[in-house]
Amino acid sequence: MGWTYTVIWFLCLSVRGSWQQLNSEPVIHGEVHFPQYPGPYLPNQKKEWDLWVPEGYQIQLSLTHLDIKASSGCSQDSLTVLHDQEVLGSFCGQNNSTDHPDKESILSPGNRLTLIFQTSDSTPELQQHTGFSATYKAIDIDECSKPDPGDGSYPLCSQICINTPGSYTCTCHSGYKLHLDQHTCLFSCGDCIFDKHEGHLSSPWYPGPSPPILSCKYIISVEPKFTVTLNFSENFHIESVDTQQGPRCLHHWLQVTTPGREPIKLCGGKSPGVLATNSSTVRLDYHTDNEGLSHGWSLDYSTYSEEVKCPFPGNVAKGRVTPTLTEYFYRDYIHVTCKRGYRLIMDGQKIRWFSAMCQSDGQWQLPLPECQLIDCEEPKPLLNGGLTFLSGVKNQYGSVVQYHCNEPFYFFPGGGNVSFTCKADGKWRSNHNDATLTCIPVCGKPRKLIPTYQRTVGGSEGPDNTIPWHVLLYINGQIGGGMVIADRWILTAAHILTHDGNLVSKDDVQISMGLIDVHTLLGSHAYAASIHIHPEYNNPNGLDYNNDIALIKLQDAITFNSSIMPICLPAEGATYVTDMIGLVSGFTIRDTDNYRILTDNIKYVHLLVVEQETCSTSVNELRKTKDLPSLTNNMFCAGVPDGGKDSCHGDRGSPLSVRDGGRFWAAGIVSWGVDCRHRGTYGIYTRVANYLDWINKTMQEK
Repeated sequence: MGWTYTVIWFLCLSVRGSWQQLNSEPVIHGEVHFPQYPGPYLPNQKKEWDLWVPEGYQIQLSLTHLDIKASSGCSQDSLTVLHDQEVLGSFCGQNNSTDHPDKESILSPGNRLTLIFQTSDSTPELQQHTGFSATYKAIDIDECSKPDPGDGSYPLCSQICINTPGSYTCTCHSGYKLHLDQHTCLFSCGDCIFDKHEGHLSSPWYPGPSPPILSCKYIISVEPKFTVTLNFSENFHIESVDTQQGPRCLHHWLQVTTPGREPIKLCGGKSPGVLATNSSTVRLDYHTDNEGLSHGWSLDYSTYSEEVKCPFPGNVAKGRVTPTLTEYFYRDYIHVTCKRGYRLIMDGQKIRWFSAMCQSDGQWQLPLPECQLIDCEEPKPLLNGGLTFLSGVKNQYGSVVQYHCNEPFYFFPGGGNVSFTCKADGKWRSNHNDATLTCIPVCGKPRKLIPTYQRTVGGSEGPDNTIPWHVLLYINGQIGGGMVIADRWILTAAHILTHDGNLVSKDDVQISMGLIDVHTLLGSHAYAASIHIHPEYNNPNGLDYNNDIALIKLQDAITFNSSIMPICLPAEGATYVTDMIGLVSGFTIRDTDNYRILTDNIKYVHLLVVEQETCSTSVNELRKTKDLPSLTNNMFCAGVPDGGKDSCHGDRGSPLSVRDGGRFWAAGIVSWGVDCRHRGTYGIYTRVANYLDWINKTMQEK
């Protein structure tokens, strides 16, 4: 027959005392069994054991042997386990039955357990059941893991609970301290002495709600010859109880105490304003309980004394000390200002303002500064220009300097010269707010003009300084041309900077400018920092010269003079008028017994801009018999109907310039042509005006 295990919760059991075993003191572990164990037990018996372990522990009971006659509900023979008269379980049967709890143990709610073993009258005296055997041990109770009782009572610890053997301890977060009840955490505040002559105090978490259960103490204590004044902010709220006599401070309050006077309790929603304590020592006690709501208070305190005086501060040359008083007391301030054109100097350093307070020891906070004549430091140098002092002592207040650009090669955007005056703030300032200290290069105005029309091929040599923007390019043994358009930029044709559709290396580009003699030019040259081909140029087979334009950026900026000067870019909306005269320059290759050689000096020719339809007809006629590129709206023709005047192979990339209003502007770039200088043929040029946006954007971004 199996055993029966019945748990009857909250059942009070009345038992007769027949035999009882008690521990004389708590133990950590032990063993208990029926006295005749392992022999059979007798009928009509009742045995009781009281198990006891130290406080803070539970008892874990383990049945190591169970052999009790089974009955329904263990109503005859049984082992009953109780805690404080509450039945935890009744056991009977045999431990080898299928319903035996095996290794399951019984855990007491507290540190005591009672075991009652009883047998009935009906139990035969001769039977083989041997009762029970059990062990027990103390198990530490984790008080900190117990759930909130939910009955409104406070938890074991208000903040942090730490379990310890047989007990627990409470601790608090930073900024809090443990109350005397060893359970509650209180906000740690006050308990400080403030001995400065001025300061700021406020309640914890102000302007937010104050924490509960506060007991904050603040003491302001200064020398006896000073008195303390409290100045409360308007945002003041301490819980009060309204009565006919006004608010009463029953649960929350701020108490102000001075020696020899009755304490003042403050609460309510109205600020006390300014409180003159007439005392050098003031104590403030702020109290809240665990209920209600207060948003707290804030105050600034200051001190005053009519006994502390400071000496007369003295005078400052070229300056003024204010205010002028017959006597200076503690906390009086003085200020120093300088006359116009002078600045404050303290310990050799410039300062923007000066003030000093009469201190509690009767001494001024700081010594007086000096007033020195303003020095605007050295004027900034001007690139491609200079400056001249017009008046005043060098760099001092009131001095005037005049900047000028290196004419006739540079100019100010507004024209004329720009003057700056050393002002009272120590800075050089112009009377014109928009004055810009940048010298702009003069473009397209050579120092000499070509007097007559000549031919490039077979024509006259260009005089010195007449085409100062022309650039000679030497690229992997090939000659080309270009033009200066800015102090670090050369404009040329894209096709001379590519080979088989690939961009040439910038290190293979030799750039010469500033002289008309080719031998001198090839002896000295500038270096390219980068090359920029128009993104839509694509001419791998030599039959597509659309967008034939490129820029070369120089490593070093050019300083312009009569030999090197930029040409102007076309104006917005520039037009190409038929028969408009253009000037083409180049170091032309000429044929001598089928050999091509460079001329010794630069050549030039005046050509006429050809009407676009005439140009198109000429090119289309030639394309009937030759494999030639197409003419696009990004190109134009120049030449003369009778031939004999044209740019040739050696001039590719060179400029075609047009003079308008006394300036030359870049109208075209030598691109391609057929039958150089033959009758009915023309040179084809890149129309520069179509590329202004790309040119300007590239120079700005690169």
